[in-house]
Amino acid sequence: MGKSGKQAAGPQGILIRETAGQGPAATLQAVLTRLDAQDLAHCVRSTEGDDDAGHFIRISLSAEQGEAWAPGYDTLALARRLQLHTDDQPADLTREIVAAMLMGPVAFEFPSVDELASAVRIRHNIARAARKTSLSFHTSQAERPQDCWTYRKDIGFVIRPGVSLVTALAKATQPEVSGTLYSFSCYRATEYVMLLGIAEELAHCNPALYAQLQTLWTARPIMSGPFHDVFLREQGAMEAPLPPHYFVPGDRTWFRNPDEASAEASGYEGSWVIYLGGGLFCNFWKRDQPYTLADKCLEIYQWRNALYRDAEGHERIDEAKVETLVAAAQQDEPELERILALMQRYREPRGVYRDGGCLDTTREFARWVCPGTADLVLPKE
Repeated sequence: MGKSGKQAAGPQGILIRETAGQGPAATLQAVLTRLDAQDLAHCVRSTEGDDDAGHFIRISLSAEQGEAWAPGYDTLALARRLQLHTDDQPADLTREIVAAMLMGPVAFEFPSVDELASAVRIRHNIARAARKTSLSFHTSQAERPQDCWTYRKDIGFVIRPGVSLVTALAKATQPEVSGTLYSFSCYRATEYVMLLGIAEELAHCNPALYAQLQTLWTARPIMSGPFHDVFLREQGAMEAPLPPHYFVPGDRTWFRNPDEASAEASGYEGSWVIYLGGGLFCNFWKRDQPYTLADKCLEIYQWRNALYRDAEGHERIDEAKVETLVAAAQQDEPELERILALMQRYREPRGVYRDGGCLDTTREFARWVCPGTADLVLPKE
């Protein structure tokens, strides 16, 4: 699916197209067994229906349970309410992913149970990789491990022949693997982390497509708009925004800088992040200090108060000043409430600076990847 239309009332959860002739009850049992979530059977409902694309079975959390766990689709406290430790317990991270998807305000659509299981694993891979990622922020320079990558002026960094794409991506982003911090922009960093999560699952479920992906990356990388088009799906739209605090671990989203002046500073138009689960968003520059939603809003707000021009006349942001201003605002409750009320609004369209905040209306996540149903189609080399 592309961008969603109008949201229906109540959790729309997960929609399965191909169910091997099974009815709602059997499909529900198969899904919960596959996701190791049989204990949720008492609060999950299954229904069937038909639409323009054919027959489907919908599996979703009951409205009552969804409201109890995530009032107003606010999943930021979901892990706490379920007493999950998603930072160091892999099974808990999977549980948060499944619970959040079951209460989705827009249906997560899959052609099969296999694709659903792969999607959950990819989200798990992405969230875990994002927690391990630590980089050196730079808006104009980039570096990669030289034993895995080589730079080509016309197309950027490609992997060396014979090097595993999974290994190359991990070494570029995870200092515990490489022992080094490499320079990235936040946008490119999220691409590497998303690609790593997808590649790990392809190696597991679709080795032929993984081999094609690896071969492609020795010839040319896919970046920016084409990366989104090839690898990602998107839910939500400016005219039909997702609930502002609805996130599933493994989501990529954008926090926009709503201040026109500081948005002119290179690298500060906004901030691309990945939702880790547990109410936290990745911080690639200080891995041990992931952001809460409030943290991220405060940081972006204070960019406007730390803007300066360097000796060449370029707009820059004084990061040390940002930290000082954020710390001061956190100790001033009225000021904190004022800033968060301003920033926790939906963002405005690009190029528009009026009364919008920094929250995006959409979320991005991986396309289908399984043999026979994958809609992740790689371009020719």
